[in-house]
Amino acid sequence: MSEKFDLIRAQARLHHAYLLGLQLMVSVNHEPALIEKWMFRLFRRQHEEKFLSSFEKLGLTDLPDAVACAHYHVLSNSLGGVGVEFMAETDRKAWVRFRYPRWMYFGPTICGVPNEVGRGFLRGWYAHNGVSLRNPKLGFVCVSEDMTGEFGFCGYFQEYDHELSEQERLRFAKDELPPPFKQEDQPAPPEEQWNEERMEKANRNYSVEFIRNALLQLEEVLGSDKAQELGGKSARLIGLQYFQETRELVETEDGDLDSAASYLQRMFQGMGDSVEIVSKSGSGQIELIHSGLRIVRDLKGSQKELVLNCWQQLWVGAMSSFRQRKQLQCDFREDKIYWTL
Repeated sequence: MSEKFDLIRAQARLHHAYLLGLQLMVSVNHEPALIEKWMFRLFRRQHEEKFLSSFEKLGLTDLPDAVACAHYHVLSNSLGGVGVEFMAETDRKAWVRFRYPRWMYFGPTICGVPNEVGRGFLRGWYAHNGVSLRNPKLGFVCVSEDMTGEFGFCGYFQEYDHELSEQERLRFAKDELPPPFKQEDQPAPPEEQWNEERMEKANRNYSVEFIRNALLQLEEVLGSDKAQELGGKSARLIGLQYFQETRELVETEDGDLDSAASYLQRMFQGMGDSVEIVSKSGSGQIELIHSGLRIVRDLKGSQKELVLNCWQQLWVGAMSSFRQRKQLQCDFREDKIYWTL
């Protein structure tokens, strides 16, 4: 079972790194206002796909709205490997504090993205919780941000006595501090539903869904050609950079064509996909038939094409990182990828 988890962890690590790399790639090529627009669209899409649909799974339906929102952000983020703490004040005022290292800006990434990234996700997600819950009195108050060098992203969900305008759904109050942390108050997901394997898969899916939606929303703000250029270049760089780490996780060699085919097969299995190796290395080539394709599940047309065109560059980069460089070509046919090494 540990070996199976390592395949899943390798994909979680790789797609997390891809998201961070894409943020940095966009940040050095475009103005902060565009980054904020992109992050707003990304987090609004994530919110619309995940927020309400996860409430029952996380056992939150019977809690007061402010408390339920705070619990949601602790639980959903923890399943993705993100450290968040909950502090209760009242049933109508509940705090969340994100701890370091920040998943969204892991490592030195936090020094390379503008503060507009945080403003984008605040507007895209946190300010929209009351709208999704059909509670027009519920808003979010931010007391500390990340890139400003305070004590990290922190704030509280507040249910007011009056309905909020769109501008009032997000406020900033930098003179407030959260109540003391209490371990006994921290929520936990229902144990009967969240075994170790499901937790590992949730962590992987968290990264995969974020980078997929990030590419789709980047296309909306930059257009298809520019999104594909930046998405593909950052993917190739991440494939190069993270080959050794992921190779060690999936236990393959830095060697010949057979080891390269084994690496790809095991990595794709870590996505929950199916891979068949159909030719032998004696011919100088190896072909893999790859089906399942979690990365484009439920996508159609141009959206599917964009994501696949960018995503393939992760593996082109990884193959170029072998000591004996490998060439990798891919052909998308119907719902399969035919990879040729």
